[in-house]
Amino acid sequence: MKDVIIIGAGPIGLACGIAAEKASLDYLILDKGVLVNSLYHYPQNMTFFSTSDRLEIGEIPFISHNPKPTRAEALEYYRRVTAAWELKVNLYEGVDRFEKTNDGFIVHTPKGNYPAKNIVMATGFYDLPFLLNVPGENLPKVTHYYKEPHPYFGMDIVVVGAANSAVDVALETYRKGAKSVTLVIREKEVGQNVKYWARPDIVNRIKEGSIQAYYESEITAITPKSVQIKTPHKNIEINNDFVLAMTGYQPDFSLLESLGVDFHSDEYQTPIYDEISMESSQKGVYLAGVVCGGLKTNKWFIENSRIHAPMIMDVISKGLN
Repeated sequence: MKDVIIIGAGPIGLACGIAAEKASLDYLILDKGVLVNSLYHYPQNMTFFSTSDRLEIGEIPFISHNPKPTRAEALEYYRRVTAAWELKVNLYEGVDRFEKTNDGFIVHTPKGNYPAKNIVMATGFYDLPFLLNVPGENLPKVTHYYKEPHPYFGMDIVVVGAANSAVDVALETYRKGAKSVTLVIREKEVGQNVKYWARPDIVNRIKEGSIQAYYESEITAITPKSVQIKTPHKNIEINNDFVLAMTGYQPDFSLLESLGVDFHSDEYQTPIYDEISMESSQKGVYLAGVVCGGLKTNKWFIENSRIHAPMIMDVISKGLN
């Protein structure tokens, strides 16, 4: 029986593994995808908002060649951390279900069954996009994920959203040869929290007319050749080849619910947990990282949730002694 099984091999899951190593706990990290799966699925040319030192874990320096580290540098860094600490990680092994026992839990996966005294949920939020819920959203031209601008060269693009992802996509596709780029924004303006070097850029491109923006607007329907948009003044229809819906993502609460974790009855569906021990309402189940914020996915980041790892492992270690 493991002392603890950590679900999620993102930066915070890895930090939990490092803290378990330091506490001499018998642990295992499980992830249904690749190492730091969410970071891997970020756009190829993405630049972090944080500086590299704020992304560090395990006392291993993160050296970047840029003022802000890139996705490629982050992937290299977390591979190096995992190898340096010789972390016990099983990748491509998702959880099918949990079984509660008198001694703790049994974690069932397609590859095996793992008894554990404690479980740490360090899952991210990149698997479930917020949907537009409009006719035509299931067309091949619509995507909630963006990798690179090349496929959109010479195309009429509609980008939905006003946060960092939408701004990055609009600017990059515009500069890499999209025929036209149109932003559809629910709010009255581009988000104030957009990266400080990108917000003036997108605002100026909109002002000069290089990128069209419809504020306080939303897509009402998507067809193979066009997009219908409801604006404050009238409903319009524009020709369109691709829709990139950068509407954000939400955590998958199904695993937490299956473990019996309770949630606050607030708009963010925040899981209930102790802020000192990070233990949830279900004894032996701990929460770490972005999952602690529920639907408020901008509350916890790598830099401010790294501390969850030693907090949790200290509590588990004391409980086992």
